[in-house]
Amino acid sequence: MALDRREFLQAAAAAAGAALVESVAYAQSGRPPSVLREDRVFITNEDSNTLSVIDPSSNTVDTSINLTSFDEDPRPPFRFVTAGVSPAHAAMIHKPLYHGCIDAHGAVPSPDGRILATSGRGSSNVYLIDAVEKRVIGNLANPFASQSTNSERLSSGILVGREPHEPTFTRNGKELWVTLRGEDRIAILDVERARRQAGGTEAGAILRFVPTINGPAQVWFSADGMLAFVASQKVPRVDVLRVNPDANGMSRPERLTTLDVTGEDKPGFTPFLKTSPDGREVWFSHKLADAVSCRSTAEPFAKLDLVPLGPQARPNHVEFVENAKGRVVYASLARVDDNGSGGTASSQISIIDRSVQGGQRKVVGTFFSHGREAHGLWTNPAHDLLYVAHEQDELPGTGNAGQTVCSAFDVSDPFNPKFVAQIPLGTLKLPSGELRNKKSINLVYVRPGFRGQTA
Repeated sequence: MALDRREFLQAAAAAAGAALVESVAYAQSGRPPSVLREDRVFITNEDSNTLSVIDPSSNTVDTSINLTSFDEDPRPPFRFVTAGVSPAHAAMIHKPLYHGCIDAHGAVPSPDGRILATSGRGSSNVYLIDAVEKRVIGNLANPFASQSTNSERLSSGILVGREPHEPTFTRNGKELWVTLRGEDRIAILDVERARRQAGGTEAGAILRFVPTINGPAQVWFSADGMLAFVASQKVPRVDVLRVNPDANGMSRPERLTTLDVTGEDKPGFTPFLKTSPDGREVWFSHKLADAVSCRSTAEPFAKLDLVPLGPQARPNHVEFVENAKGRVVYASLARVDDNGSGGTASSQISIIDRSVQGGQRKVVGTFFSHGREAHGLWTNPAHDLLYVAHEQDELPGTGNAGQTVCSAFDVSDPFNPKFVAQIPLGTLKLPSGELRNKKSINLVYVRPGFRGQTA
């Protein structure tokens, strides 16, 4: 039922009052609140080419963001479901006239949490997502819109090159750096131009391509934004670049050095890296070496720790939790183990005590992730909630059988995480049928307007 003017003003005043209370509480405590009403968890789903959006206040799916181009036209070649048949993934992305995302993978929030950048590995492009409106930037009104079609036509995003694995915003939010695993270089985009290009009003968002090591997987920036660390999934090397910003904050990258990490990652397969909250360390996940490692972010970038995680652990991402009860690094393990909660097969998360001296860090515990093949990890700003994405569906005979799930944990004591919820990701409802959200990769917790982890 529609609100009249008086009811609308009362609701608006109540919302403003609640927001003021939250702001005052934050100012008085000096610590961000655990969950605000605008907080959302975004998850990229590689096999469905969708983003699941979770409301952490209820731990339910708020919406699914459509990166496919299905059902933009009523004719069969444009439909997801044709003659009652839902296609398999390979058939789905090879349908005639499909212009949507292929293999949605990386995701990262802008420093202010208002924009997300998402990569399409197979479609060689990146999309920008409005984190407040929870919609793709640049979508246009669909000229074929009707009850049997979508109201919008998907933006083509920005074409950047082969195998864009992970995008990362510079600390000032002015540029987006995208590692191209298939081209041994980084595409650097002007964010404002990219917003306009996504909507088709301007071209030229790519400022330059920067050559780097073979198979670059991801970039992460130092806390002051002056250095960029680049990991590889093909060689045991880490590139360190000077960002060298000009007077307008736009980069002029220069290679500072290339680190040999053979001792930590002999196979040369490092898909993920991230700097610690204090900015002093950069941590790497070495997936085929079954280990994580840590180096100083200050020259000469000395190795501080190498932490083995066990046979076939296959670490994906790392995340930091720091609060009154401890400082830890979590590493998500792709390996699926028996005898999880209720006897259900599940991956585990390794707990590394980061409070001890460098060179002495080790795994001090693990906990089951309540899902299979744990991948993306991200904590809320208060560092008391953790969310975990999973690649594989839940097994038959389990509570959410056949669903891809996200798990939530209370990490107010980071050494003793408490399971909160297993969240089935459900489906994207298209006019022709339902597309199941499937194979989750990156996960980010976003608070629009709050200085986040990339700030």
